[in-house]
Amino acid sequence: MSTVDSFGAKGVLDVKGTEYEIFRLNTLEGAQKLPYSLKVLLENLLRTEDGANITSEHIEALANWDPAAEPSIEIQFTPGRVIMQDFTGVPCIVDLATMREAIEDLGGDPARVNPLAPAELVIDHSVQIDSFGTSDSIGINMDIEYERNGERYQFLRWGQTAFDDFKVVPPGMGIVHQVNIENLARVIMTREVDGVLRAYPDTCVGTDSHTTMENGLGVLGWGVGGIEAEAAMLGQPISMLIPRVVGFKLTGQIPAGATATDVVLTITEMLREHGVVGKFVEFYGEGVGAVPLANRATIGNMSPEFGSTAAIFPIDDVTLEYLRLTGRSDEQIDLVEAYVKEQGMWHDPSEEITFSEYLELDLSTVVPSISGPKRPQDRISLTDAKAQFHEDIQNYATHVDDSASGDTVDDVAAQSFPASDAPGYTADDHQSEADRPRDHHAYAEDGRPSKLVPVTMPDGREFELDHGAVSIASITSCTNTSNPSVMMAAAVLARNAVEKGLKAKPWVKTSIAPGSKVVTDYYEKSGLVPALEELGFFIVGYGCTTCIGNSGPLEEEISQAIQDNDLAVTSVLSGNRNFEGRINPDVKMNYLASPPLVIAYALAGNMDFDFQNEPLGQDADGNEVYLKDIWPDPAEVQKIIDASIDTEMFTREYNTIFDGDERWQNLDTPTGKTFEWNPESTYVRKPPYFEGMTMETTPVEDISGARVLLKLGDSVTTDHISPAGSFKSDTPAGKYLIENGVQRKDFNSYGSRRGNHEVMIRGTFANIRIKNQLLDGVEGGYTRDFTQEGGPQAAVYDAAMNYQEAGVPLVVLGGKEYGSGSSRDWAAKGTSLLGVKAVVAQSYERIHRSNLIGMGVLPLQFPAGESADSLGLDGTETYDVQGVTGLNEGSIPKTLKVTATKEDGSTVEFDAALRIDTPGEADYYRNGGILQYVLRQIAQ
Repeated sequence: MSTVDSFGAKGVLDVKGTEYEIFRLNTLEGAQKLPYSLKVLLENLLRTEDGANITSEHIEALANWDPAAEPSIEIQFTPGRVIMQDFTGVPCIVDLATMREAIEDLGGDPARVNPLAPAELVIDHSVQIDSFGTSDSIGINMDIEYERNGERYQFLRWGQTAFDDFKVVPPGMGIVHQVNIENLARVIMTREVDGVLRAYPDTCVGTDSHTTMENGLGVLGWGVGGIEAEAAMLGQPISMLIPRVVGFKLTGQIPAGATATDVVLTITEMLREHGVVGKFVEFYGEGVGAVPLANRATIGNMSPEFGSTAAIFPIDDVTLEYLRLTGRSDEQIDLVEAYVKEQGMWHDPSEEITFSEYLELDLSTVVPSISGPKRPQDRISLTDAKAQFHEDIQNYATHVDDSASGDTVDDVAAQSFPASDAPGYTADDHQSEADRPRDHHAYAEDGRPSKLVPVTMPDGREFELDHGAVSIASITSCTNTSNPSVMMAAAVLARNAVEKGLKAKPWVKTSIAPGSKVVTDYYEKSGLVPALEELGFFIVGYGCTTCIGNSGPLEEEISQAIQDNDLAVTSVLSGNRNFEGRINPDVKMNYLASPPLVIAYALAGNMDFDFQNEPLGQDADGNEVYLKDIWPDPAEVQKIIDASIDTEMFTREYNTIFDGDERWQNLDTPTGKTFEWNPESTYVRKPPYFEGMTMETTPVEDISGARVLLKLGDSVTTDHISPAGSFKSDTPAGKYLIENGVQRKDFNSYGSRRGNHEVMIRGTFANIRIKNQLLDGVEGGYTRDFTQEGGPQAAVYDAAMNYQEAGVPLVVLGGKEYGSGSSRDWAAKGTSLLGVKAVVAQSYERIHRSNLIGMGVLPLQFPAGESADSLGLDGTETYDVQGVTGLNEGSIPKTLKVTATKEDGSTVEFDAALRIDTPGEADYYRNGGILQYVLRQIAQ
């Protein structure tokens, strides 16, 4: 923490008799004019100034922020806490567990290895909707979840007991971001530092892209990759550029027929049209005070869909009211109010703040909407939905593959499947033209493709399926299930529909998966559960489910009919992402909609439906019933909310949030300071990062005799590099699992096996679309193995192991923007564990460059204007890198000499820029990586 206080900012704040140490912003001229989000960053720098990585120059640069400037100044941001979900969080805890053993090997006490910043992990990414439509579904789904994930859960339960400052929310409790806003978020944090109680803004990074939901509470944070999350957990800063901040003014009130979901889909469309990649978005103006906290959280949640780093609301009375409702203590609420007002961070709509760019939305212009069929920014007014479907179905009834392949916001989102990894945008990134919303041509074409397929179900249901059939209608995702206004609207619509005698269509897979148990409590208190269940909307679990692709299989006969007839069926969900292939393998077209519209589409049964002019059915008297006849009255919805939700619900549910049910409590869990690794486990294994490590650092060495593992072109993303999705039996990862007794049906995905480095390194550089230029016309994870005569083609992993055995170091040659895309820890971890010592590229995505250093890999850059091709390098050469040893003297060389020796003995020499950009990064590299650096710090 701070050892320097250049501006004399350290002071004391007295809140009703309790004294807190704070770092005052008013000691810096210009601070008051900053947007709220930058005030949070400024306090962070003041508090962590150390004179080396965080200097007075950095602080002044931020205090004197130029809104018009393009981002160029790098700062070191130290998050106050870290939040994780179970897919992306497991490797972080595996690494902590491994550090405990390593410190023991060095003669230290393993109990000294703990998160240095509070860390919380919520298990929400593993529950799948295998069963639906009955009151038993939730129990069945949770039983299957434990069967599939028992090994990982045992490990996480050990971590829950072993580590200080680390908490685990067990399965079946809620979704990470909803649990965060309802309970875990502090808004203002306190921590004892050198015997003094210190208060500071809650900042929180997470291993999930939608961490930005907390922005609705005024908590600054965003999604990061696993390595940055581990760094933050271990008290290390994250490097970032001072961003541009877009001021978004809200005015007016949401009209009666529209919902918070319609607002956020409208904002998504506007921000994609404007282009906010890598920027902060901050909401301001008179209208902010009229936006309920739940709506703010819904808007913040979809920041990754906008492309922004954060989408934040400042703190005001609405924030305090929400903290009261959700059962935060009076002491905490008093501190939040006093601190924020003392620091000039309280929202004052009359204050003129300068932003980099400006946008405005009059909420009264928002109309009922859906988005689809594959991108959240492609908003469709409900009145145009049928006509737009007629146009879109032309592209799907005869399938066109236009799946993600580049580095647009959409591609980054698509590549994060199924783990919701954080995007790797930086403040100097720009939005791709492909990310803008499409132009609307909502005109009905004559006719549309139709293919009626009769289906008979074992239980006697008989119906015909056609293109456009709604096969899944799911109220899912923290985006909307955190928002009582839309959840209760759905329940009231269900009641109205049942009263009119309407039913969901028999082919629709219906589900509700709330983000917290409080939703169930208020549903039960409202008396509306029977109406939801009458329409098939039973609670199936508390987790991400459909929104992350865990929709579970469609009923077998329906799935078969879709596949046999190549039907373009649809899903409607209240989630945040809808790209092709994400929701269910049988479903081509996916639409985002508010919870009441999810139910409306279950009643309609097909996207080819005009709610304005077509009846949903008939009542008992034979009168036609339209959507307008059952649409909930906002005043009644609010009245039911007021009567059904109280603070006691939040207090009761969250008092036991870390306890879990009997399944969790009965898990056979190892105890002790260090983890007992199961040698048979194929999910959780001890990684080799610390093998042979000593207390003293070993001097870094030049690289000699290295071979090229891959020669790659431009815009190679971390998704090309990192293991993602499912894999087949004939891949190195598949062969490994089969050799270890795992059947093909039990492979699961790379995402679920992130805690096993053996699986992950076999999937590194194994993406089916990667093009290694060492081979002609071959796609996928292959290379040439020069340990063998003639350098034959081999799997990347197999070749890398042969090189390791022969003691040959490896390099990767890259083009421009190497490592763009989602921020993936295994893109760097896998590279390192394959034996790659350096990457030489034309330019880097900033986070991946930093991650490579964090894993002990040198990022080198070709001289300006040069590339492997312009230098005549084809990847068959042997490489020497000289000058690395200069790092041992405490300085950072600007360039290193690279010599490439061709097979005929001729050489190509060039000076590569060494992209170690900060003193902290140099320390990491000298230590062999960030984990080794921190371990030595703790051991000392």
